Amino acid sequence: MRTRKARPEDIPRAVELARRLDLDYPGMESDRLWVAEESTEIVGLVALKENPDCEIILMVMNPMVDIHSERRPELEKFNDIYRETANEKGFLLIDHYPSWLKILNAEKRKTAWCDGCPQERCTVMSREKR
Repeated sequence: MRTRKARPEDIPRAVELARRLDLDYPGMESDRLWVAEESTEIVGLVALKENPDCEIILMVMNPMVDIHSERRPELEKFNDIYRETANEKGFLLIDHYPSWLKILNAEKRKTAWCDGCPQERCTVMSREKR
């Protein structure tokens, strides 16, 4: 998947995608649109409205755990798109992903801590020193 500025021929498909998702608004066709495409299919879009007081900040969030990771198997690829786009376009990037990986990989569930707690109620447990 890659992101790029929408070309004039992309506008009808991008606006139709926004309509299907109930995200369209009057005058959308006139705004600067960016599209995310996979092969030749437009799978996402961003409409940039003119606002000199606005800064675009991209953020990579935490990794998925348990069943959520099964539902989003392409998360690493998706996160890389954020990183590449921020780098290419000069956007500020806040990337929480590496820090979350350290936390999740540092201490897996310790059974002694979970005694009496239903397994489905926790994913990772850690103790903080006081």
